[in-house]
Amino acid sequence: MMEYKGYSAGPIQFNPEENTFSGTVAGLRDVVHFEGSTARELAKAFRDSIDAYLEFCTENGQSPDRPFNGKILLRTEPALHRKAAMRAAAEGLSLSQWITRQIETAQ
Repeated sequence: MMEYKGYSAGPIQFNPEENTFSGTVAGLRDVVHFEGSTARELAKAFRDSIDAYLEFCTENGQSPDRPFNGKILLRTEPALHRKAAMRAAAEGLSLSQWITRQIETAQ
């Protein structure tokens, strides 16, 4: 997966007619597109498109969209909420720490 400055590339498409690869930056409301004919060109275009997007936002006094802020709103059944909270407490962790650990170890 391509990552740069906290941004990640979405799915990469191949256009056989033009012999190019292209994609967009994942998780944004804004559309940031990039393309290249080789893996090296594609990776450079990805980084350049993010730099251009950030520069554009700065020049226009806008806050750039960020794909993820680290907050997850989770809704579940009360019994499952209780079970997770009890497991977290038993391990000496906050519920957020416990859920983060579960996500990190998920396969």
